[in-house]
Amino acid sequence: MKNFAIFRLPHADTYTEIIQHKGEPRRLASVGELNGQKGFVVAPFSATDDEPLLLIAPDEVKTSQLDTSLCKEENDIHDENERSSSLLTDENERSYYSVDFQNFHSRLVSGEFKKIVLARSAEVSHGDDVNTRRLFFKACMSYPRMFVALVSTKVTGTWLVATPEILLEGNGRDWHTMALAGTMTLGKLNWSEKNIAEQAYVTTYITECIERFTNNFQIEGPYSVRAGELVHLRTDFHFSIISDDALGKIIATLHPTPAVCGIPKRETNDFIIANEHRPRRYYSGFMGPLGINGTTHLYVSLRCMEILPHAYRLYAGGGILADSVEQQEWEETAEKMKTMGKVIFQ
Repeated sequence: MKNFAIFRLPHADTYTEIIQHKGEPRRLASVGELNGQKGFVVAPFSATDDEPLLLIAPDEVKTSQLDTSLCKEENDIHDENERSSSLLTDENERSYYSVDFQNFHSRLVSGEFKKIVLARSAEVSHGDDVNTRRLFFKACMSYPRMFVALVSTKVTGTWLVATPEILLEGNGRDWHTMALAGTMTLGKLNWSEKNIAEQAYVTTYITECIERFTNNFQIEGPYSVRAGELVHLRTDFHFSIISDDALGKIIATLHPTPAVCGIPKRETNDFIIANEHRPRRYYSGFMGPLGINGTTHLYVSLRCMEILPHAYRLYAGGGILADSVEQQEWEETAEKMKTMGKVIFQ
């Protein structure tokens, strides 16, 4: 199995392939080992022996122009409405989600947690011959505002991601991150108090993270941004740090953000790992090019799917607060899964 990553940055009309020809991707014990490295990072939500933090070596790096004709081949799934409805109506998955929601929500009502993210997955069967590169190009065409990546290694399997959320990007001195939280479908006009509060939690957390490194930073937002057929609240942070080991320290401080984990960070992280019915694997981790052409672009692995031998496994999650309503949160995860659903169903 060839180890590779293909990615397209937001609004770019080119894509880049990073291919490792020799050996296997390097397993890293911690994000601190990313300092001074080059390659493509693939990080899980929580690193384990089975799901390690990996660095794909850039034995070959090539950038090409996007060609829309590469994604026009007929798909093997034709009835979009029928198949996409399974993301909302799977009875077994709905039952698991209900148990998890009650468990997670009780910790919010008790005041133990301020916010926690509950995730789930859903499987959609496919034929034996999946053209993963075509799926990548379809995602690029469907989501020009997002970071799109196709990653495949022996350890991780094959993943397709189309995510709007930057974890950290920069050139070693000037850095950019964001708080992205709150979700509503495109066309709605007003943000609910729940969404505003959720985004404020993430913004406060990231502000406190950056203040550990510098007091010289600029904040822009919050403002509404489109991500596919959804809209989120976004706040940007720009800051400068001159340090050889800044990258690893900043990532370790930021990840996982409350947008994929919760508040307080350590307690909600441990609770998620111990209690979610389905392991997240590389969903809600992060990935992206590291030190390629002198720049780094690491994105949170949202709106993603794992491409299995006979099925697509789609992942999504949502932040819940004490006043969250179970059915509304379930429906939000289904809307988020439609990001990948659009790629495979249409």
